[in-house]
Amino acid sequence: MFKNIMLAYDGSEHAFRAAEKVASLAKNMEESEITIVYVIDSAASKGDVLHYPSKELIQETRKRRLKKVEDFLEQQGIIYKHEILYGEAPEKIVRYANSHDFDLVAVGSRGLNALQEMVLGSVSHKVAKRVKAPVMIIK
Repeated sequence: MFKNIMLAYDGSEHAFRAAEKVASLAKNMEESEITIVYVIDSAASKGDVLHYPSKELIQETRKRRLKKVEDFLEQQGIIYKHEILYGEAPEKIVRYANSHDFDLVAVGSRGLNALQEMVLGSVSHKVAKRVKAPVMIIK
């Protein structure tokens, strides 16, 4: 049922809980694979450049952000790959999800309050509205 799963991952606790949920689904499905999608937006990119003196150190830091979820999936015996995308998270996640044949897209909820959600919109809300595949939002 859910053989090809996309996990939008930003390193947050909500995103890790989403990883736990999709891992439990993947364990019950033979030959399932999880694609971890990590988006580096302009703010994160600027912050990395300001905090780290070299491109190599920036790349290493970005890999470390994915290490927790990769280690977890390896411990669970789940096949995975990761994609690092550059741009604004909602647009990049939606474009990537809709250009691949995913059975499920999972994303963590950030828990924005109602005013923030109305004014800004959340990544999970935009993904749920625009992705063609089923979307699971994990709190």
